[in-house]
Amino acid sequence: MPSLSTRNLALGTLFGVMIFIFEILIPTPIDKAFTFFQSMLLSLGYLLIGVPGATFISLVGGSLTAIWRAPLAPFTLGFALLFGGSIDVLCSVFQASNKEGKVKQLRLILAVALSTMITGYSGYYLTITLDLMPLDPTMGNLILIAGIISGVVGGYLSLVLWKRVFR
Repeated sequence: MPSLSTRNLALGTLFGVMIFIFEILIPTPIDKAFTFFQSMLLSLGYLLIGVPGATFISLVGGSLTAIWRAPLAPFTLGFALLFGGSIDVLCSVFQASNKEGKVKQLRLILAVALSTMITGYSGYYLTITLDLMPLDPTMGNLILIAGIISGVVGGYLSLVLWKRVFR
């Protein structure tokens, strides 16, 4: 896997800023329904940079968004790092790509879908635990389904960009 060279730091920072811009242009909670954009950039970061890629991108995007939304800063940064970190970890565990740059498409999409689902459901569970919203099984199921769909779409779009632009 590639290291965090100057080129990779610049690319990761650019992707993180793109996530931040997306977050501030689309109001909360609507932005949570469209996580495919973040999924796409984070998984593309994994493919282009390697194991620290998605985590680094989420650190940049999450830090900027936390500054913008200061009252929710710990949650914003925490869930951003959970999202990026889980993509790096699951892509590595599932061996979604190898050292030669060959990508196993279904494994990448599965890793991204699981990461999106885990992050979305964790956020929902925390809001229930902190009594910020009531337990609603229908809402929980919708978050689970939306997480899977967003992850699949984001993973697929990152593969399309990987093949057409970055390869």
